[in-house]
Amino acid sequence: MIMCAQKIAIATDSTAYLPPALLERYGIFVMPLNLVWGEEVLKDGVDIRPTDFYRRLETAKVMPTTSQPSAGEFVDFFRQVAEQAGTDTIVAAFISAALSGTVASAEAARGMLSDLHIEIEDSRSTSMGLGFQVIAAAEVTQNGGTVKEAVEAMRRVRYSLNVMFVVDTLEFLHRGGRIGGGKRFLGTALQIKPLLQLEDGRIEPLEQVRTKKKALARLLEIASERKGGARVPRAALVHANAPEDCQALMDEVNALLLPDDIFMTEVSPVIGTHTGPGTLGLGFYTA
Repeated sequence: MIMCAQKIAIATDSTAYLPPALLERYGIFVMPLNLVWGEEVLKDGVDIRPTDFYRRLETAKVMPTTSQPSAGEFVDFFRQVAEQAGTDTIVAAFISAALSGTVASAEAARGMLSDLHIEIEDSRSTSMGLGFQVIAAAEVTQNGGTVKEAVEAMRRVRYSLNVMFVVDTLEFLHRGGRIGGGKRFLGTALQIKPLLQLEDGRIEPLEQVRTKKKALARLLEIASERKGGARVPRAALVHANAPEDCQALMDEVNALLLPDDIFMTEVSPVIGTHTGPGTLGLGFYTA
């Protein structure tokens, strides 16, 4: 008798902002984070999309803030995932616990769902740095892999991951308290174009650069150095209301890193709240 492979559902949160085609291809479930704008609570990527978000941000007198879903919302989410996927087994990765309380809420919900087997990973990242990990797990499970193999695939990506980005201003990161060691840039700081990175789950400074053009050129140099002679399975470019600049950067990254696969996507409204418009980012991992 041949045993069927265990059905495993894969889940993440909206800050991964995976392109819709990838969500559909891999059957990935997404928990939206919350954007709090005055009296409104908007579901990231559901109630508000990036284009509308940045248009509204231009004239907003009240700035938005963000919050993670509650444990109760996660209970409902995990139940819905299990029902729709037809399984009691879920592997999930979420935005870095150093940036959000999302992992803590998910873990609290898991404690209320003893009938489900839920593996939760702190991605130590966000945006496509999170997305890459989720795709890796989904590929494993689609090919009949186990929960352990899916988690191992996520960790392999995480340990070889590079996520760097250039913001137009540190104002948004400073205001949201997400700037980490980048605080040392403050002072003359709000006028520079800082090159930042995600390091051990936190936003940390890489270099202080005077113009955006120079910052992007340096980003490409560092990416090339970090790639070395390794293969790049996937790379991604992300942008906050800067599609043309992102496309130009994508062409350069494609020529420089020679990734097997490359994506371009937008920064989700929840992340855009902290980075501000004009942000450009690069994520890739090596094998």
